[in-house]
Amino acid sequence: MENERYTRFAIVLHWAIALGVLANIALAWLWPLGDTHDSIAPYVRPMIDKHKAIGLTILGLAVLRLLWRASHRPPAFPLGYRPWERHLAHIVHWGLYFVIFAMPITGYVMDCAFKDAATHPIGWFGLFEIPRLGFITNLPPDSKKWVHDTFGAAHEVIAYLVYALFALHVLGAFKHQFGGDRELQRMGIGR
Repeated sequence: MENERYTRFAIVLHWAIALGVLANIALAWLWPLGDTHDSIAPYVRPMIDKHKAIGLTILGLAVLRLLWRASHRPPAFPLGYRPWERHLAHIVHWGLYFVIFAMPITGYVMDCAFKDAATHPIGWFGLFEIPRLGFITNLPPDSKKWVHDTFGAAHEVIAYLVYALFALHVLGAFKHQFGGDRELQRMGIGR
């Protein structure tokens, strides 16, 4: 059916993940304004803690989204899409799936190797503590530093991929919306 909408659950997951990603981008841009090394500014640690909680929430929502996607066929592209647009849309969508998994996983592994992990537990919005991976937290200091630095670098590189894919996704949606394909309505905005 032309211009068929996504399911309500898929729409809720899409927007919840999108809001989480935007919140985490904002937090990551804000906390470098403070001293993030040994003498952390009082407002920086709560932002980092919220960033971690949001990231792990995104990971959980991403698992739900992938399971939903595997069991529910998304609506067909509008007939107005050219073949190259369909192909690019698939690449961008699967790239977005990659980054919504890769970002929280690399961040979590990096945090498991954090030298001060024992004094900075991962809390989920103050409700409970998320356990760390013992085989990483118990590594010798040099190995732990290597894991922390390597996964931290990967987390940073993937962030640039998030920006690029997000921009392509939004630009593509607007191009089709204003080209008459009613793309935003398919994702729950408007009638």
